[in-house]
Amino acid sequence: MLLAVAITGVLSCKNNDNVFPTKNPDSGFRIVNASPNTINYFLNGTRLNNSGGLASGVATSYINVTAGQQNFQFKLDGSPDILFGWPEKMPDSVGYTLYITGNTADKAFRVQDVFAVDTGFAALGFVNASAAGDIDVAVGDTMRFKKASFKAQTEFKGISTGERDVKFYKAGTTTLLKDTTFTMSLNRVYTIYSYGTPGAKGSSQFGVAITTNL
Repeated sequence: MLLAVAITGVLSCKNNDNVFPTKNPDSGFRIVNASPNTINYFLNGTRLNNSGGLASGVATSYINVTAGQQNFQFKLDGSPDILFGWPEKMPDSVGYTLYITGNTADKAFRVQDVFAVDTGFAALGFVNASAAGDIDVAVGDTMRFKKASFKAQTEFKGISTGERDVKFYKAGTTTLLKDTTFTMSLNRVYTIYSYGTPGAKGSSQFGVAITTNL
């Protein structure tokens, strides 16, 4: 078999066929800054956020990366020192999100994003990247996610579209951590994430935000 392939390649060259180099397909990599610090992020040594640092609680859009081995690095905004590196072997055509909750690699975690949605609904999942302990999440009057632990990504569930009231509770209690609204559209996939510490102030305060997977 190897011989046949080699011969075919030689014949192609002799016949002046067009031979194009193979390009690895792209995948998507998103970064969520769930730490209290503003950070800069790099891919294979090149800074990607040239217009400003990534603030606490903020997510990037998907970064197109080539399938294969990639190496991300992170620095505090204004510092030349690398906080930590994150090597990632990217498969073809996947979406990953890296949640950064502190200044070392053990305080970061990566999940594979979901893109499937039931027709006629929006799909919603939740990631707990906060220091709040386990969290319950209610959408409208329905408790959708229970006991979501730190670094956990829940299953994704079909949600009615439009502006939805979303409440976050300390798991198993009526202690309200956050009450907010998010607008969700038909046949789209969303991830809500939490960050920060309940009772803290400034950039360490507890918060929630939403990203669009699809």
